[in-house]
Amino acid sequence: MWTAKETFAITMINPVALAETSFYQSHCWEKLKSLIYCAVSWNGRHNEKSELLKVQSFDFVESNTLIPEIEADYEFIRNKLVRLGFDSLTGKDGKWIQARTKGPGHGSKSRAFYARKNLINEIIKL
Repeated sequence: MWTAKETFAITMINPVALAETSFYQSHCWEKLKSLIYCAVSWNGRHNEKSELLKVQSFDFVESNTLIPEIEADYEFIRNKLVRLGFDSLTGKDGKWIQARTKGPGHGSKSRAFYARKNLINEIIKL
């Protein structure tokens, strides 16, 4: 059985656009609904070769069980931004997607939406 080793970045967060844009009009949704995931084997650091295990398109439009939960994550993060500001966004929020820092070193001010490992594992199962 395959499991995700890492999360992956979906898209950068523009705080003005996030505050003004509902889920289905968002760049996050545009990226997610056309996702193609390529699972590769991880054979240790500095490995010269990886094996492509699976290529999976994940049409969120057809997978109606996850959509409301991902939308709830997005709207929670969006409302938190509006209420508490951009710096309040952390990787602790969200079941399927999270908003966390992206960039070099600790203390980065930029944020991105990330797919959590459990979402990646759902994609792999399809």
